[in-house]
Amino acid sequence: MRRFIKWLAIAVVVFLAVSAVGLAWMLQQHPSLLPYAMLTWKTDKVPATAPLRVSFLGVATVLLDDGETAILTDGFFSRPDRMTSFLGKVEPDLYNITRGLARAGIALKGQAFAPGRSGKLAAVIPLHSHYDHAMDAPEVAMRTGAMLLGSESTANVGRGWGLPEAQIRVAKLGEPMQYGRFTITLYPALHAPTGFTGGEIAQPLVPPVRASEYKEGQSYAVLVQHDGRSILITGSAGFVPGALKGVKADVVLLGIGTMGQRTDAHRQDYWREVVQTTGTKRVIPIHWDDFWLPADQPMQALPPPLDKFDVSMQFLIARGAAEHVDIRLPLPWQAMDVFDGL
Repeated sequence: MRRFIKWLAIAVVVFLAVSAVGLAWMLQQHPSLLPYAMLTWKTDKVPATAPLRVSFLGVATVLLDDGETAILTDGFFSRPDRMTSFLGKVEPDLYNITRGLARAGIALKGQAFAPGRSGKLAAVIPLHSHYDHAMDAPEVAMRTGAMLLGSESTANVGRGWGLPEAQIRVAKLGEPMQYGRFTITLYPALHAPTGFTGGEIAQPLVPPVRASEYKEGQSYAVLVQHDGRSILITGSAGFVPGALKGVKADVVLLGIGTMGQRTDAHRQDYWREVVQTTGTKRVIPIHWDDFWLPADQPMQALPPPLDKFDVSMQFLIARGAAEHVDIRLPLPWQAMDVFDGL
């Protein structure tokens, strides 16, 4: 019996080791972006003097800038690796935040205007309060003087980091807010159904903490209106039925993280609730990149088993072709005139 138990234990250890090696290998197999090269925004389509410049900075971090005022969703630059995110504790990486703000051209508090730099950052808006959305936002607000705008959970992320209460604003759903020529309105959304969906951050959150301590809180779909044009930004492939009724958008920056793992019925419902409801003519997928890779490496799609990027893209391409909706992959870290050609 003892010999049997010994060999059983050895077999279990070998199985676990092989499984770990196999999982590690799978997580390095990023889907190729080459099949979608024709969908990628072309650099010659980016006018230097566009009235509104939109830059995709990875995950669901989006910079909107008219040269006078800038708005930033999420502001996530730290990008801790997988091992730290799953087994360790996470906290804002000050060095990576410094590099990210500089690379994006985001002006710091008190910094004089210079060519190539954004307008004054007025608000940083986490689309929900998971670490890959809200963790860095209070530090970004501190450095730029921006308002941290979001849910009570996001407010507690800010408080835990020591952000002054005067720079924290808990948003009211459906209430338009004016920042320069931007009108920002937040509508209710939901995270895609995963093991990390739901929960609130009920008290100031002081990092370093487990990534799982950054609970979702309220998720948002953010409507950005600017000089008669409008953009809707979603941070996850979830939705609240009917929440966007009456909302119109020229362009949707559509969060597709884990959308490929959902059922086809979920994808169809998500398209109907966000794309069809708003009547948009252009969809730009975001939150598809592997956010455990350093920001100075080329963006790559999330690998299986974390997502099925090709499933998501084939779905979007098919629905876009059927309904005459332009599907474009964004240029990482480069300004786009998202209304060009509409």
